[in-house]
Amino acid sequence: MTVAQPSLVLASASPRRLDLLAQVGVTPDRVDPADIDESPLRDETPRRHALRLAQEKARAVAARSPGDFVLAADTVVAVGRRILPKAETEADVRYCLKLLTGRAHKVLTGVALIGPDGGLSSRVIETRVVFKRLSDPEFESYVASGQWRGKAGGYGVQGIAGGFIVDLQGSYPSVVGLPLYETLCMLEGKGWIRREAAA
Repeated sequence: MTVAQPSLVLASASPRRLDLLAQVGVTPDRVDPADIDESPLRDETPRRHALRLAQEKARAVAARSPGDFVLAADTVVAVGRRILPKAETEADVRYCLKLLTGRAHKVLTGVALIGPDGGLSSRVIETRVVFKRLSDPEFESYVASGQWRGKAGGYGVQGIAGGFIVDLQGSYPSVVGLPLYETLCMLEGKGWIRREAAA
């Protein structure tokens, strides 16, 4: 008799994270977005911010999914110690682009996993990204595209803004929203088994 494996719950509404997991053959049993306040704390560094939000999202969803695997993540774009917002307005994206154009920035993705035993594993993956210096037409065309809406730092590497990147050192999938290698290591470390392998 086969004992059912605990469910894998993705604590994120991001379609990009679902797509990334599917890319490596992982399909969550449920998607249950965590609804938490994502405002940075006073004097909070970008790294601590990404880690804290990932952990808080995982804990919020694990509270209603006891005994399951709960995977959460949060991606932060930072210039120095400055945390860039998730762009919701044109003013937001203009602010972000003015900071990003022609310089390097960091993309930090915090990943947190709570196992069936309630134990928490978490880490932050840092990637260095360099943008080209945008011309005025490129700047305005990107703002008009609307692709920035809801994106940390006002851009998604898999869209038009991918053409602005002249250098990327670290994890490309982490910039998209989830570092795949590290996530798989965490899942396997907690005893999660792929359905196909378990069959």
